[in-house]
Amino acid sequence: MKAHSILISCGLISINLLSIFPLINPNHVAANTMLPPAQSKSLVSGVKWQGTSFPIEVFQGYTSLFGYRDSVEGGSKKEFHLGLDIRSPRGSYIRSWKNGKVLRVFQDPACGISLQIESNDWIHQYCHLEGGVEERNGERFLVDRVGGLEFQEGQSVEAGTRIGRVGMSGRTTGPHLHWGLMYQGQWVDPGVVLREMYIQQSNGVLPLQRL
Repeated sequence: MKAHSILISCGLISINLLSIFPLINPNHVAANTMLPPAQSKSLVSGVKWQGTSFPIEVFQGYTSLFGYRDSVEGGSKKEFHLGLDIRSPRGSYIRSWKNGKVLRVFQDPACGISLQIESNDWIHQYCHLEGGVEERNGERFLVDRVGGLEFQEGQSVEAGTRIGRVGMSGRTTGPHLHWGLMYQGQWVDPGVVLREMYIQQSNGVLPLQRL
């Protein structure tokens, strides 16, 4: 399978979108928390995806897809993974998928240092970032001084803006971005969105070059 590059407003990014094959079993997740696969495909196929950005600058592959997977803690336990894990070198930059505003910055044991961006009906979440969460005068900030980044809750961002760097905070066995998407409060398979972006680009909706 050959890699492809998508030329968008924020630059040339090498990706291999055709390698995404979702593993979906909605019986494991409450119906009101995940958009069914057929509805996801219908939703994203009806959207023109101009102006969106692939969320990683240095793409190395997909390490865990949306759906059932073996537990990262080992053993025979299965868990449902509500996002897409994208491998990238530690310290490489992450870009905002769409225009929006910073809805929330937080840190927890699973996602580590995390950022959520709201774009109308969509929320996109970025986990395992470098840096830390700081609070000043009641306002919360994502701060990555080494990467030269600082974002406040409520701050506007544009698609393609550098919003973080790949780290290993939270529950992770290696550097990667966990990228989650929600539409009107329901989780959506990011692979479905990326495939539709690729299809539109390959049909000339967005410029496409083959390496």
